[in-house]
Amino acid sequence: MTTRVAVAAPNGYATDAALRVVTEGGGAVDAAVAAMLTTMVTEPGIVSLAGGAFATVWPAGEPAAVTVDGYVAMPGLGGRGRREPSVHDVVTDYGAGVTMTAGLGSVAVPGAVAGLALVQERWGHLPWREVVAPATEVARAGFTLGAASGYYLPYVRDSLFGWDPQTRAALEGPDGRWLETGDLVVVDDLADTLATVAADGPAAFYTGGLAAVLADDMAARGGLVTAEDLAAYRPVVRPALAVDLGAWRLRTNPPPAIGGAVLAAMLTLLGDRPRGEWTPDDVAHLVAVQRQVLEVRRERIDLADDRAAAAWDLLREVGLAGAASPSTAHVSVVDTDGGACAVTSSYGYGSGATVPGTGLWLNNCLGERELNRGAPLAPGTHLASNMAPTVGLRADGAALAIGSPGADRITTALQQVLASLTNGRAGLQAAVDRPRLHVHHVDGGEVRVDAEEDLPLPRLDLEVRRHHPHSMYFGGVAATLVTPDGGLQAAGDPRRAGAVAVG
Repeated sequence: MTTRVAVAAPNGYATDAALRVVTEGGGAVDAAVAAMLTTMVTEPGIVSLAGGAFATVWPAGEPAAVTVDGYVAMPGLGGRGRREPSVHDVVTDYGAGVTMTAGLGSVAVPGAVAGLALVQERWGHLPWREVVAPATEVARAGFTLGAASGYYLPYVRDSLFGWDPQTRAALEGPDGRWLETGDLVVVDDLADTLATVAADGPAAFYTGGLAAVLADDMAARGGLVTAEDLAAYRPVVRPALAVDLGAWRLRTNPPPAIGGAVLAAMLTLLGDRPRGEWTPDDVAHLVAVQRQVLEVRRERIDLADDRAAAAWDLLREVGLAGAASPSTAHVSVVDTDGGACAVTSSYGYGSGATVPGTGLWLNNCLGERELNRGAPLAPGTHLASNMAPTVGLRADGAALAIGSPGADRITTALQQVLASLTNGRAGLQAAVDRPRLHVHHVDGGEVRVDAEEDLPLPRLDLEVRRHHPHSMYFGGVAATLVTPDGGLQAAGDPRRAGAVAVG
């Protein structure tokens, strides 16, 4: 029987890519990798090939899930510090107010291409070149600017993406005006870069011609990433972090990443709530759990010299001691064989820089201040991340893949959707649609609750800030489900324009 899949991704280009590789003999992993590579082309300003990615995979018929850490790494091998890094600060109202560091000196060692290639090699069915082909073709033909990029870019066009001539040229029309949602975007040279990566594999990115061009640009314009950093980069495969919720065995991103540990702790402390519809008491408990866990994260994990150890301490405290078995984009895929693959990628808010002659927009992950508050990391160490791509199996054969973009709202969005889906017995789309809240720790030690206007709140002893229903602030969950009888479901989040497909 031909394998079928359910896909939830940021846009129709990505879901089309996923369905195409399935018709060519692929399964959940092939579809997820093709969809994410295409997303990296078609969501400019949101995500890029020169960023990082995590993938959590539960292969059909396998007893355990794994997470591949293809996130960005700290530069510094082979001559870091020989010059002052070229950086500048950007202050924007995006995401309720963000201050970031941009420029070539904010760029970390990219890991996404290496990570996705490893996922494809180990668990995919198709050759690498076939899963890269859809992204290459979209890059060559051009694509329409989507709603997520169209929402983000106006906040930072001049301050973040206007200083580099190549980056600016990709976002300007022939008449010199900034492109808007629905306009055609063609990023010069990006299709040729993808063709090289397809033909030569990830080596092109880390030891080949692309690596040399990237390293030379870094040296010329005040970046920290060296040829040695690129050559030494390796993705890491870890047992996925286990947490049980209702009848589901969920597996997510383990430490040293922060997101999966925070999600697992919040789900554990939430317990079996809600028991159906969310009650005022359930919502009050939700706020208390988020406040408790996010405070531990802010005050202990973020500032620890050893963040992995601090994350494991949190998990032990909530009874999971044995569980070791801006911008982001997420793809979820399940297939009728019972396989599940969830991939989340980020390149921070973007450095604003494009590597000359490649079309590669560079990350600013060193400049994400909220994730770089602790002790400096050793060169080669993968950076901290909120990302928590998650998969799950149920004893009756159902399989789930889920994840979200949204910075520190990733974990709270997933907590609420998963609780509604499992404990609350909501349908997949209903669980995603339900109004959300997020406990936000403000600089200076104050705490407030951000909540959508249509979410009834009990009386709280905290400041409350209301957002419009289905606000993009609260993430963009993408979820897929295969039922015990082989039925396929996919749910996109109305908070962030996305696409779903079954085929």
